[in-house]
Amino acid sequence: MKSYIPNFITLLNLFSGCVAVIFALEGHMKFTALFVFLGIFFDFFDGFLARKLNVQSELGVQLDSLADMVTSGLVPGLVLFYLLGLAPQLSWIPSNLLPYFGLLVTLASAYRLANFNISTNQSDAFIGLPTPANTLLIISLPLIVEYQNSDAINAIILNPWFLIVLTLVSCYLLNAPIKLIALKFKTWGFKDNAARYILVVLSVVLLAVFQFSGIPLIILAYIFLSILSK
Repeated sequence: MKSYIPNFITLLNLFSGCVAVIFALEGHMKFTALFVFLGIFFDFFDGFLARKLNVQSELGVQLDSLADMVTSGLVPGLVLFYLLGLAPQLSWIPSNLLPYFGLLVTLASAYRLANFNISTNQSDAFIGLPTPANTLLIISLPLIVEYQNSDAINAIILNPWFLIVLTLVSCYLLNAPIKLIALKFKTWGFKDNAARYILVVLSVVLLAVFQFSGIPLIILAYIFLSILSK
């Protein structure tokens, strides 16, 4: 019976992603973000439970990627679709076509997840930016626009060129041959988990100081710490 528990948690991730999709299509970014955060929490918790209960399975691996494809694949593409729809239009691109450019992130996420499923060298580290991390980066943008009240930052985020470049960079990072630390604590010793502990403390500080604007900084810190720890 205990073997079903992690898979049930994974289905909660999928459910959260489906609800996030509905809110994203309606333009309710606050609730989209809420259910994305819930989905990513379930995504972390299902793997943690599977390891603790010693019930890891191939079914669980496949189900996890299918759930991530919605929560951390489709949703960020829809968020970029929404932001590109708000951005000033470019004269050489029809206004009704530019938002679809954001869906490239969904395609890159699908490729990254499929590649992860057949990879044999990502048990202790990730190759490329994990889809949940990329999703947190993207979902932070509408929250910054709505809650940070900075005209300068909003002008950057809603600049179509910024969003186009961000989309391309996200697609690259998802599938880049860059080794990034996995946030899995097999032991609690500082020596083996120094980069993880530093990232956790730094994340708390950045969120406390910069609120939602701290999320992109956390993702950048994650990448740089991974490179330095290598």
